[in-house]
Amino acid sequence: MPLPLKRLGVVGYGEVGRIFTAGLKDHFDRVSSWDVKFPADVGGSRTAAGAAGVQVALGMQELCAQSDLVISAVTAANTLAVAQAAAPYLRAGMVFLDLNSASPGTKQQAAQLVEAAGAHYVEAGVMTSVPPYGIKVPMVLGGTQAHTLAPWLNGMGMDVKPVAAEIGVASAIKMCRSVMIKGLEALVIESYTTARAYGVEDHVLPTLAETFPSIDWAQTGAYFFSRVVQHGQRRAEEMRECAASVQEAGFAPTMGAAIAAKHQWVADQAQAGVFSAVAKGAPWQDYADALLRTRANGSPDA
Repeated sequence: MPLPLKRLGVVGYGEVGRIFTAGLKDHFDRVSSWDVKFPADVGGSRTAAGAAGVQVALGMQELCAQSDLVISAVTAANTLAVAQAAAPYLRAGMVFLDLNSASPGTKQQAAQLVEAAGAHYVEAGVMTSVPPYGIKVPMVLGGTQAHTLAPWLNGMGMDVKPVAAEIGVASAIKMCRSVMIKGLEALVIESYTTARAYGVEDHVLPTLAETFPSIDWAQTGAYFFSRVVQHGQRRAEEMRECAASVQEAGFAPTMGAAIAAKHQWVADQAQAGVFSAVAKGAPWQDYADALLRTRANGSPDA
């Protein structure tokens, strides 16, 4: 794999795609992006890309033709679809860096498509929320070129660690962590909202603080509610991939499936406007109260 790679193409211009194009554009001769929302400029996505100095590609073929490194930054459900769409246009020597939260099996299928075209597939497990860190978000890498690519990416300010030449190891690390983190989010939402319904939150949270004194349970609760309300759909898709990861390991994904259902339910409530009156930075009680009002109106829970 010849380094440096001089042209960057990013598939997906959502939150993560925007962060990575902005953080990396000074290190490349050209930075392009393609998003399925671009043709209709949904949410002003195409306009925002142009205003940020990102070259707007007309489609996947043009993006690949303009790039040496392609970063896939879409939702978990679209991981394989992006690899399928890109594979016919990849060239020998190109690098396809997959940031998406997908199961080891999904990543292995994507790798087969990319490598059949002669390009190098590198999987990334993004180990925490991207916005607080930007391109410095901790990531683990897998693939035959992971050890070669990592120092170069770190030289641009990223924080990546190669963990295996085999595809699936990095994603397994990410998926196992997500069962815990997204599971805790789901537990907090269910526990806190139920405590609020019974009027016992002032008794419940102090007992949590006694058991886990290093956690600010009120602040953590507000953060968890806000993130799931904002990104519940993406989290639900990721948790379905987590459930697939558990299934691929030979176990019933009892918890993974339940966590996905809870995140999906919150996402559906957000889509329905349940949280529209909740202000940014609101305490967790405001989110819980919004959900309790849906109960009063007869809206079923997950």
